[in-house]
Amino acid sequence: MTFLILVAGGAACIVGLTLMVVAVGKTAKAQGIARSIELERAAAQKEIAAEKREASFQLKEEVHKRRIEFKNELKREQAEFERVQSKLTAQKEAFDEKERWINSTKMELQQKERELSRLSDQLRINQERVKVLQTDLTSRLEKLAYMTQEEARRVLFETLEAEVKHSHEKWLQKAEEEARLTARERSLHIIVDAMQRYSSDYVSSNTICIVTLPNDDMKGRIIGKEGRNIKVLEMTTGVDIIIDDTPEIITISGFNPVRREIARRTLEKLVTDGRINPTRIEETVADMEREVDEIIQSKGKDAVARLNLHNVAQEIIMLLGQLHFRTSFSQDVLAHSIEVATMARMLAEELGFPRPDLAARAGLLHDIGKAVSSDHEGPHAQIGAEVARRCGEDPIVVNAIAAHHEEVAFKTLYDPLILIADTLSAARPGARRETLAVYIKRLEKLEAIAGEFPGVKRAYALQAGREIRIIVEEDILNDQETSILALNVAKKVESELTFPGQIKVNVIREKRAVEYAK
Repeated sequence: MTFLILVAGGAACIVGLTLMVVAVGKTAKAQGIARSIELERAAAQKEIAAEKREASFQLKEEVHKRRIEFKNELKREQAEFERVQSKLTAQKEAFDEKERWINSTKMELQQKERELSRLSDQLRINQERVKVLQTDLTSRLEKLAYMTQEEARRVLFETLEAEVKHSHEKWLQKAEEEARLTARERSLHIIVDAMQRYSSDYVSSNTICIVTLPNDDMKGRIIGKEGRNIKVLEMTTGVDIIIDDTPEIITISGFNPVRREIARRTLEKLVTDGRINPTRIEETVADMEREVDEIIQSKGKDAVARLNLHNVAQEIIMLLGQLHFRTSFSQDVLAHSIEVATMARMLAEELGFPRPDLAARAGLLHDIGKAVSSDHEGPHAQIGAEVARRCGEDPIVVNAIAAHHEEVAFKTLYDPLILIADTLSAARPGARRETLAVYIKRLEKLEAIAGEFPGVKRAYALQAGREIRIIVEEDILNDQETSILALNVAKKVESELTFPGQIKVNVIREKRAVEYAK
């Protein structure tokens, strides 16, 4: 019994020790878990702090980026505002011009009213004279009552013959006047219907364009050291580059729209690229000339497609595209040609012509001679007709082109039709401004005079015609001959042109030597 009690007591001790060991192990495990949780919490706090710093940095960066975008947007809005302001100024000038035209028309109407009043007074005087003559004739007939029967019959027949003749003439005059009024009214209806069916927008071109710069520091880079960059740019493009105090703006001035467009694209490309030096300028000008050639071809194709014409020669397409960059009395010649073609087709349809498409074709091509007139002698109508004949156009189209200024005789009804459509397009109010056209013709004449001399490579009229810049072939003329050339050009300009002030003749001879190290 005692043994059993001892055994039971030992077992109880063993169980107690076991429970104690288990409790101690659980406590240690709990402490380890607590330490692990504490470490994870510290790591999480560090990660959160790092994310806060990253978010703060990104927020500052985003604020800086938004500030820059806002400034750029503000600059764009300012440029747009200036463009709209310029457009509104141009519209105001157009409205003023229209008001002057209305006042002039009003004065003409008043003058015609005075003339009509004078004619009315003259008619009243003539009617009174007729009454006097009738009274005199009656008196003479009374005296003739004592004549023989045969003589009286003869006098009576003569009087009746005169009265019948007078009545017949009055009837013919009335019929002719009615026919003229009817024909005029019918023609006006046809013309008005054609003009109502066609409506075009036209924007008057000018002789300057503006290039926006990212900052004023770019002006110094464009000018270059001792002005080398801007001299090369003006020499290769043939325009004036005007750099003044206007912030972040450069003005391009030149009467030739193609040169202006090439210069504008060149400047924008150089500013975007950032590399500005004489060699890079010449390369960029060559690239932009190729781009403008592509635009010319695209404009020609668009005009042909717009009028739904087919089988147009490539040479004619290129000439049509060049008309987009040419103006006549400030009117875009390509837009004018499309307008003439559309009106000619509509008039032909109204009048029942068998081939309205020929009228549209002749209207579109009637001014293509203006694209080549600087290289050929003669009126542009004859030059254009020769080009159309060489490209296989229909003889009706060829003669309509040649006759649209009445320089050759009309052969078909299409000839006066094109003349009428051309007159309608050119004569509408606001279509043309003669002052600008005369100015451009004077500049073209100035360049043509300089180009007539041997050894001249290129000639550019600059400074609104106050300077003619001549670039000569260095292998043909030496330094002494350039001075003689300048003198000869100045004398010829004095003898052939009328101009205010003076014109500077600037002859440039440049010698380049190029070699390659291999």
